Amino acid sequence: MKRNEFISGAALLAGSALFPGTSFGNTEDSDAELIRPAYLKKGDTIAITCPAGYISFEDIQPAVKQMESWGFKVRVGNTVGKRDFTFGGTDEERARDLQIMLDDPTVKAIMCARGGYGVARIIDKISFTRLKERPKWIIGFSDITALHLHINRKFPIVSIHSKMCNSFPDNWETAESVVQETILSIRDALTGTKMKYKAEPDEHNRTGIGQGVLIGGNLSIIQNLMGTDSEISTSGKILFLEEVGEYLYSLDRMFMNLKRAGKLDKLAGLVIGGFNKIKVDDPGEEFGRNVYDIVMEKVAAYKYPVCFNFPVGHQKNNFALKCGAMHLLTVRKDDVELVEK
Repeated sequence: MKRNEFISGAALLAGSALFPGTSFGNTEDSDAELIRPAYLKKGDTIAITCPAGYISFEDIQPAVKQMESWGFKVRVGNTVGKRDFTFGGTDEERARDLQIMLDDPTVKAIMCARGGYGVARIIDKISFTRLKERPKWIIGFSDITALHLHINRKFPIVSIHSKMCNSFPDNWETAESVVQETILSIRDALTGTKMKYKAEPDEHNRTGIGQGVLIGGNLSIIQNLMGTDSEISTSGKILFLEEVGEYLYSLDRMFMNLKRAGKLDKLAGLVIGGFNKIKVDDPGEEFGRNVYDIVMEKVAAYKYPVCFNFPVGHQKNNFALKCGAMHLLTVRKDDVELVEK
């Protein structure tokens, strides 16, 4: 994988006639209307909070050390080390901690310490008024998908879907190169690098070019937010999805829900990341379809590009993506590129 290489979108657009699945986002999602927080510089402050699951003070130290090595100040929130069973403190404590960080003008980015479950329990307690006035980077994935979707739908402010504190290696020098690269992609996203990622070809991919705002995250969180004030908006956008620890029939049910809700019919492109640790069907109750079958059945009527096994999700190769930013997705027979515009 090559990271952070910028290429001209114009060159790819000029060749779009070569791809039968060319699709472009609606003008309502133009980059001029996006709100991008200021990129970080040395001396800026990143705050760490636990809006979902519990994590100890000791377990965030590798992340603190690494972010400080990038030249940033790190502020540890009051929820780190607090515990209310599986949660990083009570709902009130988690909401208050996040609110303080959203309102504090000296905090330039908020790193969610880990996922788990809990954001949906507090999101309606949060005021995003100060965030809209002074945009800042929200960082995380998994359960943090709820924050990304809510912010994108309401404002929309660009945020970062990436690994969190619980994924930073204890020993940087001995960490695998892919782990180092994924962590460094967070730094690059925060400091203004135009992100570019390549993925290996897959025989199930559908070729084409799509341009639009990038949005998505964890499939089950996206489904659970349907019908709420945080429901995902997908029209004209590039949708990326990932999931972990589900049965195949459950994945099919969630994709069917997206299809029936009209979330798959007006996409500029579909990016399927890691679908890992799929649960084994009970004997005699085999579902009989794999992830490829499930996805392609739901999008068979559409023409936009589709790619599989993109490096995002509950896995080592989980690279930082800028949710809410304009991207160009190019799916060729021999490779896949996702480029920030």
